[in-house]
Amino acid sequence: MGNKVSAEAMHIKSDKNDNPPPECPMHNKTNEAASAKTAPSECPVQHSKNDINPYNMMPPANQQPAPDQPFPLPTNRQVSSIPRAMPDGSTEFWVYPSQQMFWNAMLRKGWRWKDDEIKQKDMDDIIRIHNANNEQAWQEVLKWEALHAKECGHPRLKSFGGKATDYSPRARFRSWLGYELPFDRHDWIVDRCGKDVRYVIDYYDGGEVDNKYQFALLDVRPAMDSFENVWDRMRVTYMRYRYELLGNKENTKLTN
Repeated sequence: MGNKVSAEAMHIKSDKNDNPPPECPMHNKTNEAASAKTAPSECPVQHSKNDINPYNMMPPANQQPAPDQPFPLPTNRQVSSIPRAMPDGSTEFWVYPSQQMFWNAMLRKGWRWKDDEIKQKDMDDIIRIHNANNEQAWQEVLKWEALHAKECGHPRLKSFGGKATDYSPRARFRSWLGYELPFDRHDWIVDRCGKDVRYVIDYYDGGEVDNKYQFALLDVRPAMDSFENVWDRMRVTYMRYRYELLGNKENTKLTN
């Protein structure tokens, strides 16, 4: 990704127009999580090929300050609301990266902090935006999973990976129509009570950051790699069309 800064950093530094590298949305929690009722989960992480974790394709967590880092950064981490599918069936939750981990991850992807003159406060905002985007993505996944509530009432995130430059067919088609390409893409594998379901998430620039630290517009949908996923997308398309049609009819009655 060259000297590209993350999407979160791009929106903190309003005078920058760099595109972001993708970053692991969730990581393991530090020792303070040990007292939680449910344990936080290790974010599977990619330095050398031998270190690659298949769950998120990221390198091991690095909480050490970089050699030329201009200021200290916190290493505390926040537990997400996103449950992780564990092989033994236990309940754990993904945990977001610390500011120090995020800083190191951006450096690893080619970013140089001197080019952006980033400040200590910016890193706090970046982490908040990063976490909010992933919470929003999970809520969108749950809306789709509600179609299978009788089949599975507790879907969990099994693994994920960033594919920032591997644009989805829908994103490419939209770009041909004149729309902007997403600044990032993630593929999430959801465990639907023993069944793996892949979701594609395209992240689009939504402009200003709101008071909930959200700025991205998310396009979340099941991948078209199974008949069941295709059927779900057809069902939702029909329901949206029917809802809009009924809404238009009601508006017409009120105005007549």
